[in-house]
Amino acid sequence: MISKEEVKHIAKLARLELTEKEIEKMQKDLSSIFDYFNVLKKVKTKKLSTIDQSMVLNENVFRKDEVLEKNSSLANNLIQATPDKKERYIKVKAVL
Repeated sequence: MISKEEVKHIAKLARLELTEKEIEKMQKDLSSIFDYFNVLKKVKTKKLSTIDQSMVLNENVFRKDEVLEKNSSLANNLIQATPDKKERYIKVKAVL
């Protein structure tokens, strides 16, 4: 089981202030989590380490950077339709 000092150290690193009751609860919770990790360490993974090459995708998943043509007529139409404007900007009421 994890010690109270270790729980206090972890809480300090996480900038948490724990009561004595919370420290005891975290001691139990963290111990059960670490016990589960020990169970996972015992799992044999030799067959899982080989990956079928057909499952591996070796292609770029990012989209290409492309310059898109702006539809300036839409922006101009919106600006022209507003009742209050200055040059190419729409005037609005102050928010703050």
